[in-house]
Amino acid sequence: MSQLQRILYVEDEPDIQAIATMALEMVGGFSVKVCSSGEEALAEAEAYAPDMILLDVMMPGMDGPTTLQALREKPALSQLPVAFMTAKVQPQEIEYYKSLGALDAIAKPFDPMTLADQVRAIWNSRI
Repeated sequence: MSQLQRILYVEDEPDIQAIATMALEMVGGFSVKVCSSGEEALAEAEAYAPDMILLDVMMPGMDGPTTLQALREKPALSQLPVAFMTAKVQPQEIEYYKSLGALDAIAKPFDPMTLADQVRAIWNSRI
């Protein structure tokens, strides 16, 4: 089984980007590429070849669910593990994200000290 190393993180809020990137790189030891929009994620994802994508749900322009659909249309990314990061984590909302093909959702605001463990747990849940 491959190790989780490269994460593509799609988030439009610079403050949240900075905290999550620091938490994932410094605490989790991951390599993180940040995209500020769904469009940017579509342009960058294949070349970066991430092991997993973390996707904000609410973004201007292309939202998370729309971005996920577009990523799934690219053969190289069609099976890639994805988790949403969102403040909307009611059970029916999480079911909706899973119906779109996401493995799970991470609640915002998240704890920077446990974010890497949450991501790793979602990654490990896919087998």
